[in-house]
Amino acid sequence: MIRVMLAEDQSMVRGALASLLNLEPDIEVVGEAANGQEAVAVVAAVRPDIALLDIEMPGGVDGITAGATIAATGCRVMILTTFGRPGYLRRAMEAGAVAFLVKDSPARELAAAIRRVHEGERVIDPALAAAALSAGPNPLSPRERDVLAAAVDGATIGDIARRLHLSEGTVRNYLSSAIGKTHARNRMEAVRRAREQGWL
Repeated sequence: MIRVMLAEDQSMVRGALASLLNLEPDIEVVGEAANGQEAVAVVAAVRPDIALLDIEMPGGVDGITAGATIAATGCRVMILTTFGRPGYLRRAMEAGAVAFLVKDSPARELAAAIRRVHEGERVIDPALAAAALSAGPNPLSPRERDVLAAAVDGATIGDIARRLHLSEGTVRNYLSSAIGKTHARNRMEAVRRAREQGWL
């Protein structure tokens, strides 16, 4: 049996996925989680073969961040998301994910992908892989991403500086650089563009 843990914040979607996968003769859902932090804990408790994670979940730990921690334990990580953004694909692969699929795939394709991953293959949505190659790498440095992420809620320069333990001048420099790299007019537009590309 292939033992799978599901992390998805929408309980109805999570329940439907679990029911569909449990219908497969060789797949068993052995754990479920509603956010990234819970996913890490459930994986530690039930030791599944594969963790199937959504990206955008509440609680401050997204699926990619949780996936990096889970992949380090030897569990294979698959990302299943509504948001097929090239930047998300790159970040997920860098974090150790071995599969990246979008939720509109038929259930039988998901089961087949789980079997392939269990056998050691990588499985990536072909259209998304092509888009990621044409989009190029994420132009933002890790620190520029941190500063933009801290600016999401409209925080002031001072707020961001305190939150990230940086000087206000350093925050201004990172914001200016991020605005330039995203070809935005201001920081809120830079945040929006970075999110649309999956860079944040």
